[in-house]
Amino acid sequence: MGRRDVEDDPDAPAANSLVPAASAVVVDDDGRVLLQRRSDNGMWALPGGAMCIGEPLPECAIRETEEETGLRVEVTGIVGTYSNPRHVFAYDDREVRQEFSVCFLARPVAGEAGVLTVSDESTDVRWFAPEDVDALPMVAGVRKRVDDWRHGRMPAIR
Repeated sequence: MGRRDVEDDPDAPAANSLVPAASAVVVDDDGRVLLQRRSDNGMWALPGGAMCIGEPLPECAIRETEEETGLRVEVTGIVGTYSNPRHVFAYDDREVRQEFSVCFLARPVAGEAGVLTVSDESTDVRWFAPEDVDALPMVAGVRKRVDDWRHGRMPAIR
């Protein structure tokens, strides 16, 4: 299923759903960040996805990271909350989600071998030095999360 991210566009489709989600900025001991290349839009992104009923939001970030990258992580903090009503995700099935996500800071679990694997949601998974991220194709919302982490700033709550 294809997905299109639309932000601050007056012609954007109106949101018809709201799904809590979590993502993770996973940083290794060398200061590199883990990214995946999404299969639905070809862009580089943080691992993450929708929260399941009965699941705490930090566990959602842990589960999604493992499902999408093969890496088990532990949450160490929060990068920020993202709930811009002018940012929607338009899917091929006509679902249009309003952004509602918490981005966590995480690190690989101690002793993790670090074998990265792709999933049906990704075509590539890699570690990147923070300065190498600028050259990657990435939607604005993901880039904002990565930049918030790199610059150590918590976004303003709106």
